[in-house]
This record gives sequence, structure tokens and C-alpha cells, in this order.
Amino acid sequence: MSKTVQDILAMIRENNIQMVDFKMVDINGQYRHVTIPAQNFSEDTMKSGIGFDASNYGYAVVEKSDMVFIPDPDTAVIDPFCEIPTLSMTGDAMIIDTPENRPLPQYPRNIIRAAVEEMKKSGVADTMLILPEFEFYLFDQAGWEISNREISATVDAEQAYWNSATQGHGVIVPKQKNYHIAKPFDTSFECRSEMCLHMKDAGIEINYHHPEVAASGQFEIEPQLGEVVHMADATMMIKYIIHNTALQYGKAATFMPKPIHGDAGSGMHVHMLLMKDSQPVFSDDNGYSHLSETAHYFMGGLLKHIASLCAITNPSTNSFKRLVPGYEAPVTVGYATSNRSAVIRIPAYAKSPNKRRFELRNPDATCNPYFCYAAILMAGLDGVKNKIDPHANGWGPYDVNLYHLPEEEKAKLQGLPTSLEEALNALEADHDYLTSSGVFPVELIKNFIKMKREECRQLAAIPHPAEYDKYFNL
Repeated sequence: MSKTVQDILAMIRENNIQMVDFKMVDINGQYRHVTIPAQNFSEDTMKSGIGFDASNYGYAVVEKSDMVFIPDPDTAVIDPFCEIPTLSMTGDAMIIDTPENRPLPQYPRNIIRAAVEEMKKSGVADTMLILPEFEFYLFDQAGWEISNREISATVDAEQAYWNSATQGHGVIVPKQKNYHIAKPFDTSFECRSEMCLHMKDAGIEINYHHPEVAASGQFEIEPQLGEVVHMADATMMIKYIIHNTALQYGKAATFMPKPIHGDAGSGMHVHMLLMKDSQPVFSDDNGYSHLSETAHYFMGGLLKHIASLCAITNPSTNSFKRLVPGYEAPVTVGYATSNRSAVIRIPAYAKSPNKRRFELRNPDATCNPYFCYAAILMAGLDGVKNKIDPHANGWGPYDVNLYHLPEEEKAKLQGLPTSLEEALNALEADHDYLTSSGVFPVELIKNFIKMKREECRQLAAIPHPAEYDKYFNL
């Protein structure tokens, strides 16, 4: 049931709330916030909103950059990380117009809502359910320096294999042997359990948490399937909770896709399915892996646009250090059942019609989740609209381990982009499916590409420590 202004005022009274915090999202998918004293919160706050400058959030706003943020009462939660009792809400950015405000088209939350409306208008489905898997590292120490005299980064995790000489008292995990390891080796169990309890308090239901493959501190938390707009909000809150709980335990959490050379990278696999009138759209007992024709067309759209999608789903230079063979990360444009080497995997364990789905394995959590999920939906809808058959296009199904194919067979496969620059080039050439019906404004795509190209240029100009190893003594 939707909350009203009166519900929010009651929450403030009953919980002795002193501050109300409004969390907004910048172009990179990071929270910014503005806080007001609780006594200043009123019905007018929900109607008139809080003013902010959108240009400082990275948006290239054609209109005046002065905007208002309108809180969404359904997102109200008590922030467990504030010593002073604080109520937190996210919401929507609006352009100040006369006589009334209208949504800022470039604001992430407005974009995912526009994508959902496009889905409903298409008649394909009325609901998209997604389940993002959150892989991350927890370090006991992390630091870096980029200066004229030093270019370095160092991390440490108590249970990591490299600490066997000093921490060998029953907690050291061999390299790449951390998957589902139990206590005493699982030294961050309580930390992650507390994360999950905070998530439940925030209205996010969790399936499970567990140690992931990398013994240098990699873990996963998986929420339950949820409606796509809710899960975009939940993604922001999950990351917020993981970062803040880690700090309370004296640890540093990172969603960086490849923080450690030679260890598994962290992705954010996105499971997805569509519903219409409460009935599953993707289920068909007679289809490959029990998936319907619509599901296959949806996959076809994702695979056709995967190179340009990578610019949005994997928007960091570090993302492409994860998308390499040998670590269960996808490198091949294709689909298959129970195959982690293809970019689309159909889980064999999802047997009931309401759970039949597939996962897109390339995304990682450096993305803006609103852009990521909206882009995935728009690519899939384009596949359904244009009946893009993944099998007819030679994208599978690949029911073999693609890493182990002979080199001559590998050469026939289409690969994912190998760099952010390559993905940006693809997005520049292929974005009509995103801008259809104005879901992604053209100005946003252009600004995003420009911003990310500058990011690539800056990082390419910095000498890398590995270059010393290769070239110092030549």
C-alpha cells in the first residue's frame, strides 16, 4: 500500500525523527543528499520539493539547471547509519515550469519509469521482474596513491592466502577456494548478516549471502526477484548498506569489477522475466530450456545490442579487466543453459513457469542501476518488436564450455568489447533502441559518451605500475 504524507508524519512522530534526508542520484549512479530538520517537513515539502542544481550532478541540462527534487513517500526508511534519528527518502527530479513542474528527462529514476511505460505501451508485458546478484570485496585495508612520485594501490584481507605466514591460525583460505567456505574461515559472516538485516528493514527481501570464489575477500548477497523500478531503488540502497555496514566493522567494501590481479572479478548478473496480467511471458514448456518465443526475441535484442549496452552496464575501464576468460566472466556473445561462459545464461534450476528466466552476466555494479536496467529493457523490447531470433543469428545455444573450444572455433565467435572505448564507440553508433520514444534523451547519451571518453583519456595518460615491470630496464 502506498504511503501518504500523513504516514510520513506519523513515522517522524513515532520514531522521534530529528532529520529528514533526501537522497538523489547523479549521472554515475552515486547518492548525493540534502537534509532538513524534521520539523520543517510538511505536505508542502512533498508538493514543492527541494531545490538543487542538476548541472552539478553531471547532467547536461538544456533547460535551466535549477531543479526540484520531489520525495517519494514509498521509499521512506529510517537510516540505520545516522546517530541522530534520520528518515531517508529518494524520489524524482522535476523541471521548474509554469504552471506546474514536469519530470527531468535525464534523471535516472525518470528514465527507468519511462522504459516501463514503453513496455506497457508495447503490449508485450506490464511488469518486469529482475534479480541482480551483488558480488563485492571486503578488505581490512585499502589505499592508493597517484602522484608524481608514486603510482600504487594496496589492499589486504585477513583470510587472504598471501597472509599465511602471519595469519595462519585457522582463517587462511587457499587462492580461488573461497566459494561457500564456512567459519572459522568466513571471518565476515556477522558483518554480512547485519547487512542483510538492514536490507530487510529497508523493505528489501534477501535470498541469501555467501562467500564467493576469490579467497582475498569476495562475497555475494542476492535479493529476491522484484519489480524493476523498485529494484533500481533497492540497488542503490543495497550498495549504501554494504558500504556503511562494512565501515562499522572496520572494513572497506568495493564493487570494483577487478580489484585484484589474478583473482575472480565481481559482477552484477541481472536475472529477468516479464509478466502480463500476472501471467509469465517467458515460459513455454515446448521452447528451448522451457522459454517462450518472446523470451528468445528478448534475448536476441540483448545480444544484438550487447556491445553498446556494455557502455552502460560496464561503464568503467576496470570493467573490462573482469570480462576476460578463465574467471567465470562472460566473453562471448551468445546464450545457453547453465553455461557461465556465454553472456546470457538460462538457469536450469528455475523450473516453475513464474520463475523461468535468464540472466545477463556482463553487468557490474559500477553502473548507474537505473540506466542499466532501463537499457536492458529497451534492448529486449527492440528484440521482441523486430523478432530478433538469437539462434537464427548464430548466437547459440552454446551448450559447451566456450573457454575450452579449439582456437579455430573460438575465432568464429563474436566477443564482447574489450575496452570501455570500444563499448563507447558501439554506443555512439547504436543507440536508437534507447532513444526510442524519448526514453533515453539524445542529450544524455551524448553527454554520457563525452564524459566517459574523458575518463578514458585521463586514465590512459597515467603510467601503470605494470609498465615498470615491462619497460623500466629496456
